[in-house]
Amino acid sequence: MGLFDKLTGTKHPEAGVVPLSVEEVRTALLGLNRPDVPYVIREGAAVGADLVAEWRLAEPAWQTIFVESQLTRAVRIRMRLIQADHQVRALEEGWEVTRVGNPPQLKISGSYSRGPDRTVSRNYRVERGDDGGIEATETFRFSAADMRNPLEDVVLKSGWTWRGVIFGKL
Repeated sequence: MGLFDKLTGTKHPEAGVVPLSVEEVRTALLGLNRPDVPYVIREGAAVGADLVAEWRLAEPAWQTIFVESQLTRAVRIRMRLIQADHQVRALEEGWEVTRVGNPPQLKISGSYSRGPDRTVSRNYRVERGDDGGIEATETFRFSAADMRNPLEDVVLKSGWTWRGVIFGKL
């Protein structure tokens, strides 16, 4: 794997894995939809792809005496299944919107990114435990890898390449 593959998140299947058909790969990817996962995988024709995986969430709001803030995040992976090359071209996109303040002085900022998202976001509740010591309990966790990794695993086990796309068309 070269430097460009590393930057784009491209991964190749192990040697000797027999590639499945495009329909078998599609069925396996759609099979990742379950009630216990926080994302959905669906047909992607409306967004210029064969399949799309989406995860939308609003992180818990935090508040101080002076200000309230909340971050809303969306991650989308558009996938094009290329039978001739046995590869899934994947374009990962991310959006973030931060809302700070209370109306009428609400301030909103946002950002957009392309390529593999390495962001991990966590919230903790800190309180005294039964023994009087301070304990931190994780109350929220977000990592785009929680959606990307199962998709990559299915593609690689199917004998296909997961080809990350940052520039150009899907």
